Amino acid sequence: MPIKKIAARELGGGYLLLQLLHTGWRSSRSLFHCPQPLSGREWAAQKRGFGSSAVGHSVGEDLRGLRGRDEDHRAGLGALSRPELWMWVPDNSTAPLKMDSRYTSSAGLGDLNQLSTAIPATRVEVSVSCRNLLDRDTFSKSDPICVLYVQGVGNKEWREFGRTEVIDNTLNPDFVRKFILDYFFEERENLRFDLYDVDSKSPNLSKHDFLGQVFCTLGEIVGSQGSRLEKSIVGIPGKKCGTIILTAEELNCCRDAVLMQFCANKLDKKDFFGKSDPFLVFYRSNEDGSFTICHKTEVVKNTLNPVWQAFKISVRALCNGDYDRTVKVEVYDWNRDGSHDFIGEFTTSYRELSRGQSQFNVYEVINPRKKGKKKKYTNSGTVTLLSFLVETEVSFLDYIKGGTQINFTVAIDFTASNGNPAQPTSLHYMNPYQLNAYGMALKAVGEIVQDYDSDKMFPALGFGAKLPPDGRISHEFALNGNPQNPYCNGIDGVMEAYYRSLKSVQLYGPTNFAPVINHVARYAASVKDGSQYFVLLIVTDGVISDMAQTKESIVNASKLPMSIIIVGVGPAEFDAMVELDGDDVRVSSRGKYAERDIVQFVPFRDYIDRSGNHILSMARLAKDVLAEIPEQFLSYMRARGIKPSPAPPPYTPSTHVLQTQI
Repeated sequence: MPIKKIAARELGGGYLLLQLLHTGWRSSRSLFHCPQPLSGREWAAQKRGFGSSAVGHSVGEDLRGLRGRDEDHRAGLGALSRPELWMWVPDNSTAPLKMDSRYTSSAGLGDLNQLSTAIPATRVEVSVSCRNLLDRDTFSKSDPICVLYVQGVGNKEWREFGRTEVIDNTLNPDFVRKFILDYFFEERENLRFDLYDVDSKSPNLSKHDFLGQVFCTLGEIVGSQGSRLEKSIVGIPGKKCGTIILTAEELNCCRDAVLMQFCANKLDKKDFFGKSDPFLVFYRSNEDGSFTICHKTEVVKNTLNPVWQAFKISVRALCNGDYDRTVKVEVYDWNRDGSHDFIGEFTTSYRELSRGQSQFNVYEVINPRKKGKKKKYTNSGTVTLLSFLVETEVSFLDYIKGGTQINFTVAIDFTASNGNPAQPTSLHYMNPYQLNAYGMALKAVGEIVQDYDSDKMFPALGFGAKLPPDGRISHEFALNGNPQNPYCNGIDGVMEAYYRSLKSVQLYGPTNFAPVINHVARYAASVKDGSQYFVLLIVTDGVISDMAQTKESIVNASKLPMSIIIVGVGPAEFDAMVELDGDDVRVSSRGKYAERDIVQFVPFRDYIDRSGNHILSMARLAKDVLAEIPEQFLSYMRARGIKPSPAPPPYTPSTHVLQTQI
């Protein structure tokens, strides 16, 4: 069976574990023993009890290259300095294979870490539809939203993963927004889908009516016939809550997107007192003959000859990279009550659309019921493709390889709400035997982000303290005591400066974020050409005093090459932090909305055990801390039309002949 991905991990004692991830959903493992130490320049490995073998070379303690034969297929490795993070896509050649650059950081590998051999086999897209939901509205139908929660591996706590869009006035929603999940063969990945009737713009789910929930595992969805799982919605005693339909599809790695525009002519008139209000709905076909919604256009009011705005959609979303897969387009007349009138439909494919504007891309809109009833029926209008432009989506790594520098700044909360550092209950308590809450968060998150900072020199700031010698309150002071040069050498230097500051400053208040945000924004404003990007890491207990000023600072910073990561420590509810993380409702100030979502909030308690002393999963913490940075980075570059610089030519080491035959 063809190999799609491979991962390798040194286990110590001369042993090497390979996991081969095949097309489909299957994996296999091979344990190799290396007679020669891994730290040698060359080594050979023999799989115990089998004839399979591998050869490779390493530098120091880091495995650098591998090729070998396992059973009847070949595999290969590229180079990376951290062997537990290796992953690559092989071809069928016998030469050592190139590293797939998408997998060169821990942030892209889910739970692949030193404590676990779990390797994400693939990524799957989960689509959600519901039928016969509860109707909680008096004068109209429900406005449903679906919220996905995933269960932590260690602490079993449910964490919100994402939300669909809200669909107005329907009990049978087909949500356009999908959930993209890493699929692990060996892990039981517990999922919970909660449904709500949205009554306001508040992101707080307690403000909305609960419609029920469904529990399942990702494996259940993937393993169902056609990867389509239908389950009853439960959670409201004595009520039939309807059903949920979950479908999973493995994603390919196509990076193309298309910009398309359509118009229509002579559509059927559906409104009694006026013309139709048409919109288009796009679906991609599935292997079982069903269809999955992938895009909706806007509604064009009161016309039978609409011209819709151009829209961009990834090729992966439109057809998952299969150019001949059927794409169905339905045309509707919009109605305020959600009972949209079906006008007709047509089918096409990516390959047909790629011909661009021509006679081949003028489609008759057919209503099957009308066609079956009326002999003289021809069509319900036509839809014409006006433009079709293919764009290759550049990635975050394309910019990094092209030389864009990532600059991290750390800001630490020194306000009195953290508690007296002399008391064991304080989040700043200086325990000689273990890290305090801030120390754990700083070290864990800092070790993740420092890998992306080229010079490892971090400006480290504090806020909310009285400074010696005069007790002046500062919301923007250098932890190392040097405001002209606040840089610390690596995360260890930040930790050292943090502990030194605790001994000299007095925790005070208030908790103002705006000064440190503005501090970084001043630097970001001076370099807007894409050569540098700035990330501010704020570690706080979550009690914020200058909410209005902070929102204004975020709105202003959203125009700059800048992102903000807020890590919340301690037991607070962090409602204000969730509000600043504009995933669902964009942050606004004085009537102006943020140009981009630039804030990522992470509650640190979700990643530590009940004792508060141990981090359960560094890899999941890494993934969630950095989850939104690449897209935030790309949103700035796209908005400014900044393309990545060409990557320098790869380093080619001198070649030598390996002595071991395979």
